[in-house]
Amino acid sequence: MFDHDALSTIGTLARENARRAPGRACNVFEGRTTTFAAFDAHCDRIANAFTDLAARRVAYLGKNCDTVFEVLVGAARAGVLFAPVNWRLAPPEVAAILADFAPQVLFVGPECAEAVAAIRGRLPPGLTLIAMEGGHPQWPAFDAWRDASRAEAHPDRGRAGEPVLVLFTSGTTGLPKGAMLSHDNLFGQRRHTPATLTYDHWNDDDVSLTSMPVAHIAGSGWWMLGFVNACTNIITREFDPGAIIAIIARERVSKLFLVPAALQLIVRHPEAIGTDFRCVDLICYGAAPMPLALLREAITLIGCDFLQCYGLTETTGTVAMLLPAEHTADGAPRMRSAGRAAPGSQIRIVGPHGETLPPGAIGEVAIRGTAVMLGYLDKPDATAQVLGRDGWFRSGDAGYLDEDGFLYIHDRIKDMIITGGENVYPAEVENAIFGHPDVDEVAVIGVPDEVWGEAVKAIVAPRPGHVVDREAVLAWTRERLAAFKCPKTIDIVDALPRNAAGKVLRRELRRPYWAVQERQVH
Repeated sequence: MFDHDALSTIGTLARENARRAPGRACNVFEGRTTTFAAFDAHCDRIANAFTDLAARRVAYLGKNCDTVFEVLVGAARAGVLFAPVNWRLAPPEVAAILADFAPQVLFVGPECAEAVAAIRGRLPPGLTLIAMEGGHPQWPAFDAWRDASRAEAHPDRGRAGEPVLVLFTSGTTGLPKGAMLSHDNLFGQRRHTPATLTYDHWNDDDVSLTSMPVAHIAGSGWWMLGFVNACTNIITREFDPGAIIAIIARERVSKLFLVPAALQLIVRHPEAIGTDFRCVDLICYGAAPMPLALLREAITLIGCDFLQCYGLTETTGTVAMLLPAEHTADGAPRMRSAGRAAPGSQIRIVGPHGETLPPGAIGEVAIRGTAVMLGYLDKPDATAQVLGRDGWFRSGDAGYLDEDGFLYIHDRIKDMIITGGENVYPAEVENAIFGHPDVDEVAVIGVPDEVWGEAVKAIVAPRPGHVVDREAVLAWTRERLAAFKCPKTIDIVDALPRNAAGKVLRRELRRPYWAVQERQVH
């Protein structure tokens, strides 16, 4: 039987999992299986190694692998702060983050060895470099480093309210900020979730798929959810739709998290039609708006329960959920919402002066509860700008609540377009355009306009084998939206630029249009 007291710290949970299910597979990665007992023993060795090094902060730069989670849990047991860094960043960006975080140990995946070598002179002095997989002529190999450490049980030095994980946000300007997440942040919602909620029920034989990047809450947080439930986590190095479809069928994956862009690639992959998805009982999705047409397509093809998750890095992921019962193939109006506040979280909509707005009024989404971060690492001023003394976190997202508490997200406040004094939220326009049969992807941005201040522009990528007719798409949109919300122009591209979490990089799309402007505001 599971001991819920084990949800006090990550290190304690690892010990409980080893007691509860010692021979069950904890992680499966590219043919390598690690049981919960072996995982816990590895974490002891890593914790001992960190203690011997007097490490206070450690970091990882690389794609997903199984051993990165050993580092996470080993660090947690030793009371050491752990930060995974986005491997897609350019070497100068990585150097800036590592200088800011100042780790004593950096674990490097094989795909990032050249990048680290290129910035070696800019890394913190005395930094220990460890090659995560395979060999490196100058750095110790992870397996040898870990296994050379003492095997004795390491006492759990983690504290429930103290930071354990730092995730760097993908800021639009300047250096990304490190959101500090505590053990309580990672486990708080789980403690508040009633056991009677069927959508959150995990069986011992459930198999979870971790395919989102570990440097994002969608990756590290989802892996932790499987770990909390002592279920097997299948880990993929990165997202590959064809490989994911094969893994689902071969490993009998029952639960997974996907961003909408990833779900679209799976649903429309040639192998999807002939795949038996009956093993899948739950797909959670979030991190970006989900077009209703795509959701209907996924429900029809896969036929499992769908759970929408709304949240941010700063809220340890999910703080609002649209439950499976509220998903219908006919597309009920509430499927456009992000659901209601998750257990342990409160949500309100605030105006520019912090006042609470009534139902239906669009404002900034504010969140309070067990999942809200401790703050930004070593940045008290930046923390104070978004996190009040009363515990309310201002998300930067624009939305409204209906009379029943359902949250509707319009967009990031900074992405809002003001054209002729009217507010236009890109997600609303994108949702209207996405249903067009020739459109595969769409992003909407504001571009400079001498008359209206900003004009609405849509950038679309065609479905394979289709041709996008601009006038047909404009006519389609005019049938569904007010005239001022409809694009004035449409650009056609092969594919939209996205980050590792699947979010469209709007700043890259905007850059050519705003580069010569003195002011890049509405």
